[in-house]
Amino acid sequence: MPRIAGIDIPIQKKTNIALTYIFGVGRKNVDGVLAEAHVDGNKRAKDLTADEVARLQRVVDKVNTEGNLRRMIRENIERLKRIGSYRGLRHIHSLPVRGQRTRVNARTRRGKRKTVGALTKEAAEKIATAAQATA
Repeated sequence: MPRIAGIDIPIQKKTNIALTYIFGVGRKNVDGVLAEAHVDGNKRAKDLTADEVARLQRVVDKVNTEGNLRRMIRENIERLKRIGSYRGLRHIHSLPVRGQRTRVNARTRRGKRKTVGALTKEAAEKIATAAQATA
């Protein structure tokens, strides 16, 4: 199993798809990586020679990937929070950052629904039984 940038790429997939398993190498820039390394993208990862894997490793090292890219993204978000920008505040409050509507959607970012202002059926029954017990 070829190991590039600390990631074991899947051997059954074509090289242009297998390289996208590396964080920071996507479908857009994988063609540039393959062209610079002079490797055929339609070749299966298991058929790559040691020389081709070494060339791919050298080219991928030039691209910002994996831990460095994750650290850079995290630092950018922390900077936005620290300076108090609008986007930083949205990150702090766990709301969508890029202008999406939040009235009905954004469940992934906001989490499970929490009822505000209206009582659930169980809570209403509990209050009613408590009121009868005190009367």
